[in-house]
Amino acid sequence: MGHISNRLFPVPEDQLGAARSWVEHGERTPVKPRLASSVVLIRDAPAGTETYLSYRRGESPLGIVAFPGGSIEESDDDDVAWFGPAPAQWAKAMGIDDLFVARRHVIGAIRELFEETGVLLAGPDAVSLVDGSRNPEWMKAREDIATQERSFSEILTRRGLGLRTDLLKPLAHWLSPDYAHRRFDTHYFAAAQPTGQEASVLASKGIWGEWRCAAREVARAETTALGDEVGQPNSVGRTLDEIAVPAVELMLEKIGSSKGCVAYLSHKRPMKVYYPHLVAPSEEADPMLEVACSVATEGGSAQRGR
Repeated sequence: MGHISNRLFPVPEDQLGAARSWVEHGERTPVKPRLASSVVLIRDAPAGTETYLSYRRGESPLGIVAFPGGSIEESDDDDVAWFGPAPAQWAKAMGIDDLFVARRHVIGAIRELFEETGVLLAGPDAVSLVDGSRNPEWMKAREDIATQERSFSEILTRRGLGLRTDLLKPLAHWLSPDYAHRRFDTHYFAAAQPTGQEASVLASKGIWGEWRCAAREVARAETTALGDEVGQPNSVGRTLDEIAVPAVELMLEKIGSSKGCVAYLSHKRPMKVYYPHLVAPSEEADPMLEVACSVATEGGSAQRGR
């Protein structure tokens, strides 16, 4: 597992009031977290491994700038054709007991990735994959999922497609801090960008989404460059740890220090539960989030661009 280090991160500005109240008035019963899934989409590039980041509207527990993802939905229990490891195998790999919960997370991950980026991990059989998903017909399917006009399972079934769950890799399990008014119980997965498919923002809701060199974003994490380039009122003038939750920043570091997609995806990592908690440096200072995390690299040594 490597050496474990406690890292401190700032509390998001919109959550500072709740965090201060939690510290001042003592712990209370946390809000029950919603199940969520997120996918770290990666690809190889000359400067180092790139990952797809997007801007999230509102005050998402996944952060202002994050990997594709969102809440598990009731439709994620629908019947779908399934290729790859069985739900029971997924439950074991994800470190959870309930295979039905594991199945929901896997389906939710592939659904959210498709809705938010157009990348579809599905095919007609266990060895094939959809070729190209950026035409108007696919965008309409993504919009229908977003508006719940049609379910993901209906779209797959109509086209004779099954989920290629073998193309996902489990990464980590994160719980939102106790003080937060909106909490997620999030399983993160990783996947390589499929050949013949391109990521794009959702026409009706997408504001900003781009491929970014992970090592480069880590190297300039203390600047406001990324937030300024996203160009939204709640991103401009803010550093990486002010626009991204700890999970995103830590995963960018791991991706940036890997030797590439294959090395990162094949890295054997224990399924750890990350649970940030509040610490108060002093009575005058704002509370911070403390996360216990491994300092070991995942998938090799540092890349160019660090």
